[in-house]
Amino acid sequence: MSLWLPVAPCTPAGCARHSGAVRASLPAALMLLAGCGLVMLGVACVPLVRLLGPAPRRRLTRRWARAVPRAFGVRVTVRRHAPETATGGELVVANHISWLDIPLIASVLPGRMVAKSEIRRWPLLGPVAALGGTLFIERDRLRALPAAVRAVAAALRSGSRVVVFPEGSTWCGRDGGAFRPAVFQAAIDAGATVRPVRIAYGTVEHHTAEHRSPPAAGAVAFVGTDPLAVSLWRVVRAAGLTARIDVLAPIPVDGEDGRRALARRARAAVLEPGGVLRSRQTAVASDRANRPAESVHH
Repeated sequence: MSLWLPVAPCTPAGCARHSGAVRASLPAALMLLAGCGLVMLGVACVPLVRLLGPAPRRRLTRRWARAVPRAFGVRVTVRRHAPETATGGELVVANHISWLDIPLIASVLPGRMVAKSEIRRWPLLGPVAALGGTLFIERDRLRALPAAVRAVAAALRSGSRVVVFPEGSTWCGRDGGAFRPAVFQAAIDAGATVRPVRIAYGTVEHHTAEHRSPPAAGAVAFVGTDPLAVSLWRVVRAAGLTARIDVLAPIPVDGEDGRRALARRARAAVLEPGGVLRSRQTAVASDRANRPAESVHH
């Protein structure tokens, strides 16, 4: 475990369980083939899509990303609490529960993902991720952190949207980890807007618009040492899965808060009940209570 790459206490046995309806094996297998086929089609098309202009590229990315969760049997609902108004760089920060988080974010706010450097060496997916503009960082080396912050800040200054999961690991949805403050320093350095996004999973019977505190992710949770193949099969076997994406109001970087206070404001908006309204007050109160800790220089 490191400061940059923490480990969540969630485990597949303790968190990734589905108590609802189950899909029969044959339909589940066909759904798995369809979902994986759609993902591979998207991967194969990346070099061609990069030849398009920014607007058509974003439209195609969103359509493909919207289709991926549906192909795996997950019904998606999007709620926008504020319009998409960013004209410069924007740092999108979200809680992290599943591998499905990536297409869900891309379906509403496509941008350059931040990923661990090991992915660059993966067969097929590594080169494709690089072609897609992924920002690779060495999360296991604390000395590499300043360079990672500079790389994210440079992308934000160029007007790019950068997507990051600042918890540093996947959590099951019952609770979440602290938002690591380093990436928020990049937003401060670039004068970029921070856009919080809340991701929640549930089932048809539980995941209603009135559900203010979403249930744990269940079958969708991809935590601990869970193999990807096992997670994929668990998702397609579970019937009635839903995902909700809340695109929250942007948090301006006004220069008054340090990176830790900004991280707390974003976490409050994403993870705490009523956090959209209370994020600023919560972070300011916490900042005052921990004022000496904010004297750390970067």
